[in-house]
Amino acid sequence: MKKSLTILSALVLGLIAFSCDKGTEETAVEAKVAELAALRTQANELQVQIQELEKEISSLDPDFAQANKKSILITTAQVEKGNFEHFVELTGSVLSKKNVSISSETLGTILEIPAVEGMRVSKGQLLARIDAESIQRNIDEVQNSLDLAITLFEKQARLWEQEIGTEIQYLEAKNRKEGLERSLASLETQLSKTMVRAPFAGTVEQVNVRLGELVQPGAPMFQFVGESDLYIEADVSESYIGVLDKGDSVMVYFPNLDREIATKVSSVGAIINPNNRTFKVEVYLPRIENVKPNMISVLKIKDYENAEATIVPSYLILSDNRGDYVYTVENGVAKKKYIKRGRTFDLETEVLSGLTPGEILVDKGFREVGDNFNVNIAQL
Repeated sequence: MKKSLTILSALVLGLIAFSCDKGTEETAVEAKVAELAALRTQANELQVQIQELEKEISSLDPDFAQANKKSILITTAQVEKGNFEHFVELTGSVLSKKNVSISSETLGTILEIPAVEGMRVSKGQLLARIDAESIQRNIDEVQNSLDLAITLFEKQARLWEQEIGTEIQYLEAKNRKEGLERSLASLETQLSKTMVRAPFAGTVEQVNVRLGELVQPGAPMFQFVGESDLYIEADVSESYIGVLDKGDSVMVYFPNLDREIATKVSSVGAIINPNNRTFKVEVYLPRIENVKPNMISVLKIKDYENAEATIVPSYLILSDNRGDYVYTVENGVAKKKYIKRGRTFDLETEVLSGLTPGEILVDKGFREVGDNFNVNIAQL
């Protein structure tokens, strides 16, 4: 019994001691947190006082202001000398000089239409056949008359060689024969026109007639597009008059095919469209697989080139009331340099004056620096 009481007393005393130690530790932590907060407050107050004193001294002593400028971390880029090219970018459309509407040349009922939309045909291939019964009958009649006229002419010619009969009789027989030959040739030409054929190799884009339909001369039957003589047409602003000429190099990009080719300007229009103040430009297009009429293309026509140009990235050029400028780096200090810019293309700008190749430009961080700011070049 006494032993149990002893153990219980020891446990109680241990708990009391642990509680006291824990309370002491918590009190110590709270004291340190309070001390840290007080020091931070003092540091903030001191920093404010330091900044105010720096401003006051800088306003009184320029040398002190220069010496205490903070260095700004930057990266650099070099002014390059190289070949600068400028291109005019246009949107063009693929067209065909052989995009034609095939019409009927004779009157008649359509008996056969072998052609269907989207069908690729060769030159001379049959597209449609028109009823030619009446023409054929006329041909048969004229042929019979011609056979008789030939027989009479041959007999009259033999008599004339024997000096029998008159010259008038001979000439009348000859004239009748030749007239019937011309009539027969005309009818055969009409007969050939009842067979509508492809004028050149290409694709049947549209069929405008139906089987059994009566067509008249001039009635459109097929929309037909040839596979050759494709070209690209684009509208160019009148501000480029005199800049673009026949023979200029052109880069053509087909977005749908993801393909680019090099070609040349084949024709420059001489008339300004008063509605949009543009003129037409035609570009030669070689035969390319899957390129079809009305396909969209992007043209890049070179209108300017300078093989000895001073080139800088366009995004580094800033502007103010005096003009365009960039920041260069000299002995760890940023310098503001005004420039005269030329043309801009593909994120690069030609500098006409104000910079020389080899100078170092402020790249990343160029918006944070100012004239005569101390800079620190990052080591990448």
